[in-house]
Amino acid sequence: MDADVLVAGGGPAGAACAIMLARGGRRVVLVEREAVAREKVCGEFLGADALACLAALGLDPIALGGVRIAEAQVAHGAGAARFALPFAAAGLPRRVMDEALLDAAAAAGVTLLRGAAVRDATREGEGWCLRLSDGLRLCAPQVVLATGKHALRGFPRAGSAEGWVGTKLHLRLHAPLRAVTLLPCAGGYAGLQPSGDGAANLCAALAGRQGAALHDAEALMALVRDGSPLGATLLDKARSLMSRPLAVAGVPYGFLHRDEPGAEPALWRLGDQFAVIPSFLGDGMAMAMAGGMAAAAAMLAGGSA
Repeated sequence: MDADVLVAGGGPAGAACAIMLARGGRRVVLVEREAVAREKVCGEFLGADALACLAALGLDPIALGGVRIAEAQVAHGAGAARFALPFAAAGLPRRVMDEALLDAAAAAGVTLLRGAAVRDATREGEGWCLRLSDGLRLCAPQVVLATGKHALRGFPRAGSAEGWVGTKLHLRLHAPLRAVTLLPCAGGYAGLQPSGDGAANLCAALAGRQGAALHDAEALMALVRDGSPLGATLLDKARSLMSRPLAVAGVPYGFLHRDEPGAEPALWRLGDQFAVIPSFLGDGMAMAMAGGMAAAAAMLAGGSA
C-alpha cells in the first residue's frame, strides 16, 4: 500500500478531507490534475458556513486577499431589494482559495501529486488502486472521489438530471460593488459580487443553449444586462478581465448520491460527487468542505463510507 488514503481531486472537498486525515496521523496521497491552481466556474461567495470550515482548516480569506461582504441585493422589477447580511461573508477567487487549501494540505503532511489526472479506480485485494495519466499506479485501503463537476470513468452519478451550464467572468466595473447580487437573465440567473484586487465576479447558471453567451464575454454581459434594470446599471461600461468566459456543461443540479445495499464501504464520494445543489451564496463550497471534514472524522473513527 502506498498510503492509508488516496484522494482523487484537490478542490475544497478533497483538500479539506486530506488536511484533517493528515492531522489525524494518516498517510494521505492527494492527486490533483492541475499543476497550478486556476480559476473555476464558481460564484466565489463565502458565507458563514464556508468561513467556519476555512477557519477550522487554518485559513483566513481576508488575509489571502479576499474582500468582506456585508450586504446583498436582489433584482426585483424595476428596482432591487437590498439588505444587510445577518452574518460575516467574504469573496475570494477560487484560484487563490484552492492553492491555499493545497498549501495547507502539504503543510499538514499530505503528499501532493499535481499535474496528473486519475484515469480509473479499481478494487484490488484489500485496497483500491488509482491509475494516473502518467502511468503511475497507487494503492491504499481507502479512496476518496472528489473529482468535482465531472464523474470519474466507471463511477457515474446514478439518477442525475440533465445538466445545466455554469459560466464565469471576472470583470472591472465602472463603480465599486459592495453587495453580493442576484440577477435574473434569459434561461437562468446570475450572481455578481466583489472579488479580489478590486475586481468583480459574474457567474451564471443557465438551462439550455445560450449560444454566444457561453463563449464571448460581451455576449454574456449583454445577456445579464438585458435581464433587469439593476443588471443593466451594474454592468454598464463593465470591462472583462478574461479573454472569454469560463464554462462547464452538464452540471446536474439536484443530484444526491445514495449507496445501494452492499455498497463499497471504503469508497468515499465527496463534494459534487456526493451532491450538487443549485448555485447560490456559497453553499456548495461549504457543503464540500464540511463533507470532506466529516468523512475524515468518520475514517479516523473507523467508520465506513
